[in-house]
Amino acid sequence: MFRKDFFGIYHGSISAKTESNRFIINTKEAIFDAISNDSLIELYFKIDYRWKNASLDAKIHHSIYSQISDAKFICFCMPTFTVSYSLEHNIIIPKDYFGYKEIGSIEIIDPKQFDDWYDRAQSKITQYFQAKKTDLIVIRGYGVYAYNRDLHHLAKKLAILEKSCRLLMLST
Repeated sequence: MFRKDFFGIYHGSISAKTESNRFIINTKEAIFDAISNDSLIELYFKIDYRWKNASLDAKIHHSIYSQISDAKFICFCMPTFTVSYSLEHNIIIPKDYFGYKEIGSIEIIDPKQFDDWYDRAQSKITQYFQAKKTDLIVIRGYGVYAYNRDLHHLAKKLAILEKSCRLLMLST
């Protein structure tokens, strides 16, 4: 996903739930084109000293894992065309076959203000997933959060979304 430009060198997060009260997530210093065991950290749901080294997004991942049992893998990324498209639109309606069949239309959420977004994101993202019964959220100017039980399905869905947004951007 790094090579597809979904993650910046230091931007984004990916995690996997390892047990009912633990997950592995990238560290805040992870370089996504060279992920190694040193770039990952296992966190317990109870916050301790390890959380200081974890991704800035760890609290959001924790909130999703603790409230959505289907979440086995979580990703936050900033795919260029998806985020660009989100700046000027309120909904993504794919016009390509795979986007239409695999993801359908997706509402774009407006975070309103970025000043306190990280304080609100933890609850807003999880609430959205539960209320809309979806596993993907596009947040205007910020990025995409997604979860799935299968890492390959997660990556596939994000790739289809990005390709659909790219086609929408190029067709206008």
